[in-house]
Amino acid sequence: MTNPLILKLEQRDQLSDAEKRALENAVSRVRIVEADEDIVREGDRPSESSLLLDGFAVRYKIVSNGRRQISAIHVPGDFIDLHSFLLKTMDHGVLALTTCRIALVPHTTLEKITDEFPHLTRMLWLNTLIDGAIHREWLTAMGRLSATAHMAHLICELYLRLKMVGRAEGDTVQLPITQAELGDTLGLSTVHVNRVLQELRKEGLIRFQGEALTILDWERLKKVGEFTSTYLSLQNEDR
Repeated sequence: MTNPLILKLEQRDQLSDAEKRALENAVSRVRIVEADEDIVREGDRPSESSLLLDGFAVRYKIVSNGRRQISAIHVPGDFIDLHSFLLKTMDHGVLALTTCRIALVPHTTLEKITDEFPHLTRMLWLNTLIDGAIHREWLTAMGRLSATAHMAHLICELYLRLKMVGRAEGDTVQLPITQAELGDTLGLSTVHVNRVLQELRKEGLIRFQGEALTILDWERLKKVGEFTSTYLSLQNEDR
């Protein structure tokens, strides 16, 4: 069940067999969440954290005029609300973009892991720090990059994150995100999102066929998006 998480953690440091078993055994149950349903709601006080096994999910907040801002896109292997173990009350919602398969890990089990597996605890902590690094990149892109550069940066990031958990086939990933959802992520209108995607296609950088996104020129796309993978490839220095 937890293979996507293990794949991602092992990109950063080696896990022992006991640590892998601890992650596998931590799952109390698996549930299916349909597209457009909340996984957790703002104001909830979860007693368990959700690990995304399959599907796509987003963090979001609704502002007073009813508009939505997406602040993170989650892919398989993401512990989407691990922070609720300590913060307790959710200050945002998490929504399933597609049908999602979720593994639930009780907070009591996470507490036991922190007591018995200090190295694994540090690896999970590193995972949340990388989430923070991704968030800072999003803030920088939204504040200082052009819409085209911001889109290029997001595409590079999502491709690498999906590749890390074995969800890429060559230069192609499945990206079931609508232009309206991209608009809520980038702070753009749907019309502007369409225009930006057309520009990237015209420049020979990407190809969209249904939900399949293919990167045609990785080096040029990285340059357009001012993208560096450093924040996605952080290693655990405490070995």
